[in-house]
Amino acid sequence: MLLSQMKTEDGSLRVIARAGTETFEVSGAESVYALACECAREGVPLAAKIAALGLGCAVDLERAYEEGRLFNPIHHPDPAHLHLTGTGLTHLGSASTRDAMHQSAREEEALTDSMKMFNMGLEGGRPAIGHAGVQPEWFYKGNGASLVAPGADLVSPEFAEDGGEEPEIAGIYVIGAEGTPFRVGFALSNEFSDHVMERRNYLYLAHSKLRPASIGPEILIGDLPQDIRGTSRIRRGSEVIFEEPFLSGEANMSHTIANLEHHHFKYGLFRQPGDVHVHMFGTATLSFAKGVQAEPGDTFEIEASEFGLPLVNRLSVATIPVEETCRVHAL
Repeated sequence: MLLSQMKTEDGSLRVIARAGTETFEVSGAESVYALACECAREGVPLAAKIAALGLGCAVDLERAYEEGRLFNPIHHPDPAHLHLTGTGLTHLGSASTRDAMHQSAREEEALTDSMKMFNMGLEGGRPAIGHAGVQPEWFYKGNGASLVAPGADLVSPEFAEDGGEEPEIAGIYVIGAEGTPFRVGFALSNEFSDHVMERRNYLYLAHSKLRPASIGPEILIGDLPQDIRGTSRIRRGSEVIFEEPFLSGEANMSHTIANLEHHHFKYGLFRQPGDVHVHMFGTATLSFAKGVQAEPGDTFEIEASEFGLPLVNRLSVATIPVEETCRVHAL
């Protein structure tokens, strides 16, 4: 089952469920967030709750997308209580990348910190069930104010050196009343980043990740498929300037999903009742790595058949100089 949220023509919010090839309103559902919190409180699976509520009228989700009425597939009424985070160096990457890693592995001192951490994941990122493995690279992206709806622009700050896509799978979670994380499902995500800044110095990684991100349009309810094969592309006008497959799922990762979840939610800060977490699991496919630099007006498209509609966002750049908005004034 796939879940999404859309605005009606009068602006009200509807929860949409995809059953096979058809999409229907979920009767009596205020939002995906409210539905998930109710399931967590009652101890009822989402699919069972939706079946009990029943499906209402059919909707044309593709038309709503075209009309700009698709909303984030989950949101929090207070954006400060939605956390955007992610992990890196979690995917196996291409055969050539692995070959290069193996060749340089003869001398540990020759490895970069990134390659050392990647090796740590290969060796200890897939622990036995019930055990914790090595912790991954982790980063913070922002809160709900940084979450961009499917179809909306990803706005790069005017001081950015780059604005590039990262096609990933994100886990979607709500925190129950006792501080227990509950997984709502998984969604496509564009973990939009500044790769030029990151390349300048790896210690700038934290800065490079403080950018908006987009997820959806639909959340896959249930287990994540082991082998996900999607496509990431960039359109510049009518021309496709980049198109590559992206692989995800545990068959293509050096860490298990359970290990990545453990090392995120082991922090009490991230187990605050009522909060929403969107945690992105990493990628091995970047147009930037192929020498492509996206330009304002380019459109990012990320798709994988298991996740329903593709995630589409256009790149734009903020026009107001940051100096005009961030100057600190004494009180």
